Amino acid sequence: MDVAAGDIDRSDPARRAWIAEAVRLLEADANRSADTHLHVFPLPPDWGIDLYVKDESVHPTGSLKHRLARSLFLYALANGWLGPDTTVVEASSGSTAVSEAYFARLLGLPFVTVVPRTTSPAKIAVIERYGGRCHLVERAPDMYDEARRLADECGGHYLDQFTYAERATDWRGNNNIAESVFQQMARERHPVPTWIVVGAGTGGTSATFGRYVRYRQYDTWVAVVDPDDSAFLGGYATGDAGHTTGLPSRIAGIGRPRVEPSFVPTVIDRMLHVPDAASIAAMRAAAEPLGHPVGGSTGTNLWGAFRLVAELRDAGDTGSVVTLLCDGAEAYTDTYLDDGWVAAQGLDPAPYAATIATFLAGGAWREPAPASSLR
Repeated sequence: MDVAAGDIDRSDPARRAWIAEAVRLLEADANRSADTHLHVFPLPPDWGIDLYVKDESVHPTGSLKHRLARSLFLYALANGWLGPDTTVVEASSGSTAVSEAYFARLLGLPFVTVVPRTTSPAKIAVIERYGGRCHLVERAPDMYDEARRLADECGGHYLDQFTYAERATDWRGNNNIAESVFQQMARERHPVPTWIVVGAGTGGTSATFGRYVRYRQYDTWVAVVDPDDSAFLGGYATGDAGHTTGLPSRIAGIGRPRVEPSFVPTVIDRMLHVPDAASIAAMRAAAEPLGHPVGGSTGTNLWGAFRLVAELRDAGDTGSVVTLLCDGAEAYTDTYLDDGWVAAQGLDPAPYAATIATFLAGGAWREPAPASSLR
């Protein structure tokens, strides 16, 4: 068909065909993987309260961020932002970059992630193993602008997890993590959880759960746990979307020095501060009940979940609580699992470990007095 005067025709059948094939590849990759397991965390049976942990560490790239990365790529493809020659750019030194490198390789696209110079060689090696390239900056806050500059310079696309995480996931269904949890809970004695407990790195997971429970009309509350030095809790308390702390989180994958654009406070029912020493104590305590070592953000989640279980118990209520196992402990042998590193940070997990041990043995929840770290 001829283009009439004044019309603009930007149709590109070859590009559209490439996008269709790229979506098929992502869907086929997901179809080859089973859903992640929902484990029961053992509690005294006479409490009448059940605690579940959804194990996101079994994804091909080993963490909860696998879901986010896949959603970001699908969102970019559906928006027409990616083509067969697009360089994909991100600002991340963590699990998101690992997962994005995996999907970029699947689609045959070059991938560059902007990372602080302090990023561990081990993490850089994992990103590079999936074909990604790490572009170093001196200061972590410079990552965002540098990623945007790199994408503009090469005509690429900046995935921008911190902006698009909350909108890239279809919160109404499409096998998102919330839908998965509720399907897996369907035959439990308390199938509708009283609480869902998650951390916030981008805010995408909490937004997905918060929107889903409202859309499906579930009587479930969403709690977000926040580690030391993170800006999310302060922004939630004050309503200040520009709230900052200026300090990076020590708990990998969660906590941010600023409130990220993807954080949606209006779908969160409660926020809990979790000291870093408590996160470390909980991650260490969880290894035996869950059957394998877990990462620090899982410890943060579990500390918050234990607190909420204790509140239900003290109120004489029954019900269920669900939280996430975000990743395994493989990347943390020289940090959270290293007593020397922990001591050098001025952290003492022992009082928090005692709280957990007493609680899980059937005792009361007695939270230690806050202690200061070296930061």
